[in-house]
Amino acid sequence: MFYVNSRAIIERINNEAIEVVIQRRTKIDSSFQFELPGGRIEPFESLIQALVREVKEETGLDVYEIEGTETRIDTTGINPEFEVECLRPFAAYQTIKGPIDSVGYYFRCKASGDLLEAGDETIDIQWIDIKKLNKLFMENPLDFSDVDRAGIKYYLNHHGF
Repeated sequence: MFYVNSRAIIERINNEAIEVVIQRRTKIDSSFQFELPGGRIEPFESLIQALVREVKEETGLDVYEIEGTETRIDTTGINPEFEVECLRPFAAYQTIKGPIDSVGYYFRCKASGDLLEAGDETIDIQWIDIKKLNKLFMENPLDFSDVDRAGIKYYLNHHGF
């Protein structure tokens, strides 16, 4: 199987610090590692539709702003039998070794609402200061999901860590 994922880096400013949402996955194969919200897109579901759906299911938050959507173009109206959209994500990943072959796209976004205590196969959903995130990541990167480890590192590097 080959999977395509849409993943969210949900940001906010709190007391002049940048915070993001992390959570733990409750699937049996996850070892309750930290991860970013997101998941597989459904057949013919757009990356953005999947992002909004996954964030709502896993965290309870409503995405209201997604960086990169201002670049979006599509071919709607040209050929009703075949439509394509194109936009700029924050980052992309591809597994290059491991048990699951996948690619995914990270989108920086903003969301409103209250975090769930537990979402769709998620627990310990929380806002975390990116300085604390960096500290946790540096202390034990294996506490983070295999898929999101590179994305989190990429995000932290983007912020100068």
